[in-house]
Amino acid sequence: MRPAPLSALSTALATALSAALLATAAPALAQPVPQSAPQPTALPATIPPARDMPYPGTIRLTVDATDTARGIFRVKEVIPVAAGTTRLTLLYPEWLPGNHAPRGPIDDVAGFRFTAGGATIAWRRDPVNVYAIHLDVPAGATEVMAEFQYLSPTSAAQGRIVATPDMLNLQWNLVAFYPAGYFTRGIPVDATAILPAGWRYGTALEPRDPAATGTVAFKTIDFDDLVDSPMFAGRFFRQEQLAPGVRLNIVADTPGELAATPDQIEKHRELVRQAVKLFGSQHYDHYDFLLAISERQGGIGLEHHRSSENGVVPGYFTKWDANAGRHNLLPHEYTHSWDGKYRRGADLFTPDFSMPMRNSLLWVYEGQTQYWGYVLGARSGIVSKEDTLAAYAMIAALHEKRPGRQWRPLADTTNDPIMSARRPQPWLSWQRSEDYYNEGLLLWLDADMKIRELTGGRKSLDDFARAFFGPGDRDWGVSTYDLDTVVQTLNGVAPFDWAGFLKTRVDDVARAAPLDWIARGGYRLVYTAEPTAYWKSEETARKIVDFSYSLGLVLNKSGEVTQVIWDSPAFAAGITASSTLLAVDGRAYDADDGGALKTAITDAAKSARPIELLVKRGDRYVTVSIPYKGGLLYPRLEKVAQGEAPLDRLLLPRR
Repeated sequence: MRPAPLSALSTALATALSAALLATAAPALAQPVPQSAPQPTALPATIPPARDMPYPGTIRLTVDATDTARGIFRVKEVIPVAAGTTRLTLLYPEWLPGNHAPRGPIDDVAGFRFTAGGATIAWRRDPVNVYAIHLDVPAGATEVMAEFQYLSPTSAAQGRIVATPDMLNLQWNLVAFYPAGYFTRGIPVDATAILPAGWRYGTALEPRDPAATGTVAFKTIDFDDLVDSPMFAGRFFRQEQLAPGVRLNIVADTPGELAATPDQIEKHRELVRQAVKLFGSQHYDHYDFLLAISERQGGIGLEHHRSSENGVVPGYFTKWDANAGRHNLLPHEYTHSWDGKYRRGADLFTPDFSMPMRNSLLWVYEGQTQYWGYVLGARSGIVSKEDTLAAYAMIAALHEKRPGRQWRPLADTTNDPIMSARRPQPWLSWQRSEDYYNEGLLLWLDADMKIRELTGGRKSLDDFARAFFGPGDRDWGVSTYDLDTVVQTLNGVAPFDWAGFLKTRVDDVARAAPLDWIARGGYRLVYTAEPTAYWKSEETARKIVDFSYSLGLVLNKSGEVTQVIWDSPAFAAGITASSTLLAVDGRAYDADDGGALKTAITDAAKSARPIELLVKRGDRYVTVSIPYKGGLLYPRLEKVAQGEAPLDRLLLPRR
């Protein structure tokens, strides 16, 4: 027999091999390959919990703040350790009071060097809590030296600017670590600040030598109160005594901005007098208003127990009448000494700066502070009654027309500091953002007018303030409360279903804003074609043109759309934030004051023609037609009562 040809043999072998492979692969194709499924590695418990006991020793903290040109704070911190200590965990403040959220900028801390007895100590960051630094303490060491720099932002894109060539804002939480395992109120600190030559400063801390300049050493204070006692310092500085133990410390970009008139200073003195009359106590041994007037240092409004940080743009004193909206800042932050610092929601109090805060009662902490800030501003004369009523109208209209009320209750907005960190939002009116401030104000206006109604005008929310915030004169510790405490105190002023009153306004989804106070107060909310003087000043100060209640959009001075109201005519036309308005009815848009758009809105109310807008969206140019005929609309409060109405009486100074 002759052998088969090679090609035929190859074909046969290939066929047999394929059959064998198919036979082998068949079971694998029929049964899926098991997938890897590991179990998670347990999170290590590496950080000791805070205990309410004294720390064994006093921290020595020195901050060299002289490099204002580069905004670099150089820090030396000497931390005592108890005999036999083998491991030290240092924590950087993470959850910051007043921020209501984890805002500690640990990423701006650099250049770590740790030593004991001159020998370098290796450090390692905790892999779970990146705010924690672990050190193995050498045998026999009695203290650890920490050296590092806080690299403050040099542009607004990096964060808030706290140092300029002419001023600085030293916040101790930015430049200090604390040992884990202790309530921060039990950790004593000797702090020293090194300032540029010739600069003066304001702070609630008490200097060992009141005449010291340059290097200023302060009396021992616990870490909790150190963080609560920031400093403003500057080349151009003015200090005014407002009352015994109460000072107004002003720093500015230029000496001209310090030119407060005697009448303006007297209004700030009256603020202190009116607050003390309202609350019937002072929860501080002394108090320092820290006021920075600057366009270079970042703005701020931050409460502390014995001071407050207040940052405003130039013109606070020199353009007093044109800046009414900025004058509410100091009354608000001062009120926090009573509301927020002394009386504090129980779930917001934490033993140190690493335990998460819970914000469920911010509608009291911030909402009632917002309420009293406007009231005290009016009672002191820092803000006129007319401007206060105009501000109330703006806030009432904002929440009356806020569509996000349809799905989100006020209580849920107390989570916003943690959730959104005040980042810009695409649809603010639908998403809502920290509405516990201004809707909280409306809620407490409702409560005040209800109390007046229930008691025939004999009592008001003033009585609640004295009962709730007043006890414990000169106590600047913390007195916590819960919702039941709030309800009980309200019932002590005027018996009523306050639990139900608060539930419907705080916890329930409510389409209607809390505006019953307007009618009870003797007024009504109306919309007119002419804005109030306060509205105009706010547009100027914020550099915007606001058509919220007509077309439903807000533009900046460059013609860029900064906000579109959900379900408004602008929304229906497809306009979004970050679009740019180029032309109105075929004519170039006057971005400076919105005149062309105002004219078009007014004309459209008289004709049958829609408003045509040329809008730039990215690289596209789109013409949109808006069939709006409602005219210009601006909110204001219109008095309907005869004589002095309850809302008028609310804003009268206390004698």
